[in-house]
Amino acid sequence: MKKERVARAEAVYLGLALGDALGATVEFMTPREIAAQYRVHREIRGGGWLHLRSGSVTDDTTMSLALGEAIIASSGEVEPLACAQALDGWMRAKPVDIGNTVRRNLIQFRQTGRPEAPPSANDAGNGAAMRVLPVALVTFGASDDEVRAAVRAQAHVTHNNPQSDAAAELIAFVIQEGMRGCPLQTIYRRRIAPFLAAWPEFTLRAKHLENPSGWIVETMQAVLQALLDTANIEECLVDVVNRGGDADTTGAIAGMMACALHYPSLPPTRWLAALDPKIFTAVRTQARTLIALAGERYGEAVAD
Repeated sequence: MKKERVARAEAVYLGLALGDALGATVEFMTPREIAAQYRVHREIRGGGWLHLRSGSVTDDTTMSLALGEAIIASSGEVEPLACAQALDGWMRAKPVDIGNTVRRNLIQFRQTGRPEAPPSANDAGNGAAMRVLPVALVTFGASDDEVRAAVRAQAHVTHNNPQSDAAAELIAFVIQEGMRGCPLQTIYRRRIAPFLAAWPEFTLRAKHLENPSGWIVETMQAVLQALLDTANIEECLVDVVNRGGDADTTGAIAGMMACALHYPSLPPTRWLAALDPKIFTAVRTQARTLIALAGERYGEAVAD
């Protein structure tokens, strides 16, 4: 069980990075533009508006890694000040991309020293949800209330918003349920359906959502549609990134969730081979460390 749980954690973190790298090529493109250029975009090839090298990732992955290192340095605690300092350090290192809400609230942290952004109805972006994976891994085995508290501790550094909180919590819970081997039908009944009932603005549209923005509602609508309408990891990620819009983030979130749900199936080997080797090593190493910390704290992750 211990080896399987570690392998699942690695697969989920690789899913985040692969979805990020795949989606970055077509970020801010419309589905029509994607079809005209690629017909169907299904290869990790770099390029895009950021002019990335093939296999490179964006802020979705690098911010997750920075957050994960802060959690590891805090012995598994998701401590707001440590999270804020880590994300500020990440921003000072001049990442390839950074969202406006993240930048604004990290600058405010520098000025005030307060690691929690003020509540804002306007901060319902997807920046806190896309980096939630380290929290999902390190709280594996914790109670729901403990998971929610940890998710919000990191989220509120930059996004102190109820919609952002709810979506980030859902992502963490779906990943954890998937890592326990729960089938999608069970997870839908236990987690997704109650979420949609409590937050009706996230209700899935009958029409295929195209060009999803950075608003967390549209991000999650696209991700959940792709997750529920496809049968495997590759289909899910190809579906969601070819919708265009904020494709690196929809790809990253769909990637971690799909890899949790479809294990022991893994992402395509050609994608794994195309990923930046440093990122490949970094996400696998961090996944192992975070799930080991969860085992020390909660027992379930390393149970025989």
